[in-house]
Amino acid sequence: MKVKIDIDCTPEEARSFFGLPDVTPVNEMMVSEMTRRMQENMSSLDPDVLMRNWMSFGGQMQDQFMNLMRQAGPASKD
Repeated sequence: MKVKIDIDCTPEEARSFFGLPDVTPVNEMMVSEMTRRMQENMSSLDPDVLMRNWMSFGGQMQDQFMNLMRQAGPASKD
């Protein structure tokens, strides 16, 4: 026997039915704080400095990745 129930309700109605808290104010506060921090940092980014930082990490990261791949490669049969 199969029983199928379709319930048509909004997220707010479902949250209320299950007794879950409304976290909308917390979410809005976090989003506004993240937006504020991103806007502050965007004004201090210089494209030349940003690219130099990324490129310096790129070489180191590439070496680390290659070392990881060498270690994870198939074991040699002696």
